[in-house]
Amino acid sequence: MSQDGPSRQRRAVATRAAIIDGAAREFDERGYVGASMDGVAERAGVTKGALYFHFASKADLAGAVVARQHEVSRAHAELAYARGRTPLESMMWMSQGLAVQMTTEVVVSAGIRLSTEPAGNGIARQDPYTDWMRVTADIFREAIAAGEVDDRWDPALIGRVVSPAYTGVQAVSDVLSGRADLFERLRELWTVLLAAFVTERTRPEIPRLVAIIAPDAEGRPVR
Repeated sequence: MSQDGPSRQRRAVATRAAIIDGAAREFDERGYVGASMDGVAERAGVTKGALYFHFASKADLAGAVVARQHEVSRAHAELAYARGRTPLESMMWMSQGLAVQMTTEVVVSAGIRLSTEPAGNGIARQDPYTDWMRVTADIFREAIAAGEVDDRWDPALIGRVVSPAYTGVQAVSDVLSGRADLFERLRELWTVLLAAFVTERTRPEIPRLVAIIAPDAEGRPVR
């Protein structure tokens, strides 16, 4: 009896994880409007009763996928940040890492899709945007202190511009090429942005910095 409670808890955790994984595949393939709870249950290999025990509605489930996507992306971002020798290098590695995730990890692709689809207005999806704006602002604050970025720029303003710009580029890449050209489009984005932000000392480094954003950078994705 003493082990029954922990066993049930482990099963519940495993079931919830399977549901989120199944939901990610359903939302990524069909979008919020096209996805169904029946489809999620089938993909997750659970009964509808088990599904509704954990999630009361499609919006709740979509919110859980977005939250999981942000959790995964933040963990990868911390590893990516550590790879940079300078703040701007760290920013490029983080951009590269998120792009790799969007093209290889279904929960990230699904979470990003849910975060940008107009039909998902009932989904809890504001936190990832505000968090990435804050993180971006912090990194550019470091870049200003390091002499990489012109100190006339407001880091908070850069954060408010960079994060939506990145989101827009990936969304258009998804529509036009299924993200096949994502890395190229992100390199173009950063070439334009860095040209506006950086100091004259850093300007010659722009080609090297944007070259970090590639699917095979260092021969492997960020892990």
